[in-house]
Amino acid sequence: MRRAVCPGSFDPIHKGHLEIIERASKLYDVVHVAVLINRNKQGMFTVEERIGLIEEVTVPFGNVVVESHHGLLVDYCRDRGIPAIIKGLRAVSDFDYELQMAQMNHGLTGVETLFLPTSPTYSFLSSTLVKEVASYGGDVSHLLPETVHRRLVDRIAERKAEQ
Repeated sequence: MRRAVCPGSFDPIHKGHLEIIERASKLYDVVHVAVLINRNKQGMFTVEERIGLIEEVTVPFGNVVVESHHGLLVDYCRDRGIPAIIKGLRAVSDFDYELQMAQMNHGLTGVETLFLPTSPTYSFLSSTLVKEVASYGGDVSHLLPETVHRRLVDRIAERKAEQ
């Protein structure tokens, strides 16, 4: 069985992420989406909420497993027998950083990293940018799955009400 992992924070998952996961799901029998936990960052959504959103929007692909992981991605791969990491590249600046990570990961465990160029439609997109634009009332509905957009708008409203 051919397996790969698509890692990230996915806070929140957007259509650029989904495009990469969908393309990977056509190349591999099982695609693991690893929601990486960074205790130093305060997310818009909890890890559990992110997992739920990802599970919901990836149902049509039929071969996606979503889990969280704290620690080295290569440990996640080793523990599950996953030989490949799939990363989307938006720009040359992504490549510089991701190449270093790929070389380190390969050197540590032999896991391969495959890069998929993001569709030009989403080449500018990041979760951080989506959250920032949405927090100022900008329309990001075309950049997110409908359920994710609804949850993001609700979460921003909740946070404003708390202030």
